[in-house]
Amino acid sequence: MNCKVEGVAISDLKAGLSDDEKTFNGFKQCMDNVTKSIPEEKHKTTPLFLGATAGMRLLHAKDKERSNEIMASLRDYLSGQPFQFHNASIITGQEEGLYGWITVNYLMGNFLEKNIWNTYVRPNGAETFGSMDLGGASTQIAFQVQESGQGPDYMHIKLYGYPYTVYTHSFLCYGKNEADKRVLDKVIKESSDPSYIINPCYPDGFNITTKASAIYDTECTIKPKNYKPDQEFYMVGRADSKKCGEIVKSIFDFKTCSSKKCSFNGVEQPPVTGEFMAYAGFFYIARALDQDGTSNLDQFNISVGNFCQSHWKELTAQKPKISHKFLKTYCFASHYVLTLLADGYKFDEETWKNIHFEKEIKETNIGWSLGYMLKMSNMIPSEVKEIHPMTNPVFAGLVFLFSALIIITLVLGFIVLIRACY
Repeated sequence: MNCKVEGVAISDLKAGLSDDEKTFNGFKQCMDNVTKSIPEEKHKTTPLFLGATAGMRLLHAKDKERSNEIMASLRDYLSGQPFQFHNASIITGQEEGLYGWITVNYLMGNFLEKNIWNTYVRPNGAETFGSMDLGGASTQIAFQVQESGQGPDYMHIKLYGYPYTVYTHSFLCYGKNEADKRVLDKVIKESSDPSYIINPCYPDGFNITTKASAIYDTECTIKPKNYKPDQEFYMVGRADSKKCGEIVKSIFDFKTCSSKKCSFNGVEQPPVTGEFMAYAGFFYIARALDQDGTSNLDQFNISVGNFCQSHWKELTAQKPKISHKFLKTYCFASHYVLTLLADGYKFDEETWKNIHFEKEIKETNIGWSLGYMLKMSNMIPSEVKEIHPMTNPVFAGLVFLFSALIIITLVLGFIVLIRACY
């Protein structure tokens, strides 16, 4: 079951859940729905875990005490549920990336498949997909590498008895929402008048008044001098795709690199290889550009430019199903995805074709949480008894043996028949 929690993020909950019932209602409603969807007789044997991601990682960096109190309160609440509660914890960015990779390849059947004897075996010559996840506060990339890399971004795991080396990195403060705030900060700094700010990432015909707290009340943007949370910024859209792209690129550091190859901000990354699944925020942004599924780099680039030059009235008419809250951000967001993937992860004209912008695999939403649950509940064990696919010599030998037995049987049958006739 996929349950979307309405209301504030867990990181915005107050330390005492009973002290702020309103902010807790969304989480409680979700748990109520989960409880109703699972048969009562299976409650006690259903494992329950809670994994908190980038929002809580940011809060933990800002206010460790408050973060610990919130997690303790959540553990108290969840331990009172009718399930087999194990733990509630803040997972690392690398773990979040790895769990997304596990989800993608588990749903695609790249770890095990059924053979003709109805036994699960590892697909012969199977290749895994890479995983790219775009959330609100962080973004993750994870893909299998053949070399045995060293360092925290190389995770060595065993699944169903087979070893994998997975490169995975999480960029905190580079989720869509936090990146948007950083871009808005750049736009504000380039303006001399906070009461009338030209924003090249907003479409013509759009304007909005934004409070300073909505941009600077985070660890990802540096508060200006004389910061006032209630200060208002009036922003007016003046579509300029080129200028917007330049501002977006300015929040990345593509120059610093002490390794052979880097993505950005000095982070070492091996070359991307194979197919990739890009989901969550990547999918929704690509869909807004009519570039979901697979496309090529030139098409994506052209679509970004066309989208960013559209008038607000035109956009709202063309994209009626997209909330205005998100639609206003999609010029920035499309440039962000293009910059992140092409300049950051180094996808080029050829490798871009291997990116699949998808929401689901086999009617199941793609996300880190499934991989997290599978790993934590040991539903994907590190070791397993398994029948391995036959090698070519063994298979050829068996074919020869069975063929010889059939020929001998036919000859003996023919001899018996001749004798019977005479």
